[in-house]
Amino acid sequence: MGPDRWVSAILLLQLCYAGCGFCGKVLVWPCDMSHWLNLKMILEELVEKGHEVTVLVPEHSFIIDYSKPSTLNFEVIPAPYSRQVAANTFNSFIDLAVNVLPSLPHWQSAVKLQEVLLQATENVKPLCENVVYNQSVVKKLQEANYSVMVIDPALPCGELVAEVLEVPFVYTLRLSVGGTIEKYCGKLPAPSSYVPVSMAALTDRMAFLERVKNLLLSFFFDFWIHPHDTQIWNEFYSEVLGRPTTLCETMGKAEIWLIRTYWDFEFPRPYLPNFEFVGGLHCKPAKPLPKEMEEFVQSSGEDGVVVFSLGSMVKNLTEEKANVIASALAQIPQKVLWRYTGKKPATLGSNTRLYDWIPQNDLLGHPKAKAFITHGGTNGIYEAIYHGVPMVGVPMFADQPDNIAHMKAKGAAVEVNINTMTSEDLLSALRAVTNNPSYKENAMRLSRIQHDQPVKPLDRAVFWIEFVMRHKGAKHLRPAAHDLTWFQYHSLDVIGFLLACVATVIFLVTKCCLLSYRKLGKAGKKKRE
Repeated sequence: MGPDRWVSAILLLQLCYAGCGFCGKVLVWPCDMSHWLNLKMILEELVEKGHEVTVLVPEHSFIIDYSKPSTLNFEVIPAPYSRQVAANTFNSFIDLAVNVLPSLPHWQSAVKLQEVLLQATENVKPLCENVVYNQSVVKKLQEANYSVMVIDPALPCGELVAEVLEVPFVYTLRLSVGGTIEKYCGKLPAPSSYVPVSMAALTDRMAFLERVKNLLLSFFFDFWIHPHDTQIWNEFYSEVLGRPTTLCETMGKAEIWLIRTYWDFEFPRPYLPNFEFVGGLHCKPAKPLPKEMEEFVQSSGEDGVVVFSLGSMVKNLTEEKANVIASALAQIPQKVLWRYTGKKPATLGSNTRLYDWIPQNDLLGHPKAKAFITHGGTNGIYEAIYHGVPMVGVPMFADQPDNIAHMKAKGAAVEVNINTMTSEDLLSALRAVTNNPSYKENAMRLSRIQHDQPVKPLDRAVFWIEFVMRHKGAKHLRPAAHDLTWFQYHSLDVIGFLLACVATVIFLVTKCCLLSYRKLGKAGKKKRE
C-alpha cells in the first residue's frame, strides 16, 4: 500500500471515529398508532448515526411490530391483559372517536377524552408496574447504561422509568389535553389573552367573547381536566421513588421538549429555550407511485386528483356516513383515491377508487394532487403543508379540531362536521378548495415556510437528543420557574409585600395627620380660652 493510500485509510478511520464519537445507547418509551410513525423516523435516524436504540414496547401493540426484522432493538413488556382485551379497548375508542366525540361541544369532548385516558390508566399503570417493579428488567436496563431516554408523554410512565434509571430524558409531543402538561409541568407561559387553549379550536386573534371563552376553558382544563387522574400517578410515582413527588414534577425534569409543529402551523406565542420545533420531520420528497395507481392518477387529466384518508386509526365508517361521502365525491370532476376498508358504498362514483392503504406522502407530492380530505392528524397535515396541498378537514377528536382550526386561520383549509355534514356540505367544501386559488396559494406559502429552514426538522430533533447525550442533560436551558411555588411564580408574595408596604405607609400618614389635627385643635382651643 502506497503512502497516499495509507493517508487515505488513516483519514477514513478518523472520520469514522469522529462520526461515532458521540454514539451511545438510547432507551425509548413510545406511544402507539400515529405517534409511533413520527417517532420511528427519529429513532431510525439515530441508528443511522451509529447509536443503539432500544424500544420498550407492550406485548400487544397495533402499529409497533417488534416481530419483524428491524434496526431497532425491542424490549417487550409483558401485558397484564390479553390481546383480545386490547383489541376491544381499541375498537371501543375508535367507535367513541368517530361516532360520539364529533357530536359533542369541545369541552364535553375533552371531558369524554379524559375519561378514556382515565380508563387507559387502568391498562398503563399495571404495564408500568411490570417494568419498575420487575427487578430483573430494571437491572438489565441499568446495566445497559443508557445515555438518554426518548419519551412520548401521551401516557405516563416513561419519565418514571428514566428517574429509576437516573437517565436524562427528552419528550416528543404535539400537545396535551388543554396544554396543561406544557403549562404546568414544562412551565410554558400561556397568556389567555392571545394564546388559545389547546383543543379549543380558537385562533390567536380572538374577539372579546372568544377571550372570555378561552379564559373559562383555561380554568376548566386547569382545575378539572388536569387533576382528573394525576392523583393516581402522584401516589404511584412517590411509592416507586420512595419520596414525595408528583407526576408533574417528574415530567418537568424533561431536558428538551420536541414539539411536533413549526411556525408554518403555530400561532406566535412565548416559548422556552428547552422547547424545540420539529414539525414535519417525517416529510420527504414524493417517490413514484405504483404502476396501476399512477395510471389512475394520470387518467384524471387537468382536473387532477383528491386524496382522502382518515389516518391509521379510522378505516371504517357507518354505512350512512360512507354513502354521504361517496355521493359527494361522485359529483366532482377530479379522480379520488380513498383509503377505506369498509363495505363499498352504494353511491360510490366511477371516479373514486377504494384502497386498503395508500402512499399518502407520494400522492400528496404528485403534481396532480388538488386537495386532501383529512381527519386533521398532525402527520397528514404536515405532509399536505410540505407539498403545498389545500385541505378539507373532517376532524373528530383530540387535537384534530384544533389542527384544522389552525389551517383554516391560515387560509389553507375548509372544515366540515363529520357528524352533521350532508353530501352538499362536503361537495361545497371540495369545490371551494379546488376552484378558489387562494387556498392553493396559502398552502404553497406554508410550504415555502416549511422548506425555508436553516436545519431540517429531523436533523434538529436528532441534534437535541445527541446534545443531551453529550452534555448529560441540558440544565442550563431549564427555567428557574421549576423551583418556584405557584404564588412565587405569579409574584403573589411580592404583590402582597408591596400592598402591605403601601397599607403601612397609608396607615402611618393617616395616623400622623390625625395626630397633627388633634394637636392643632388643642392649640386653637387654648388660644380661645
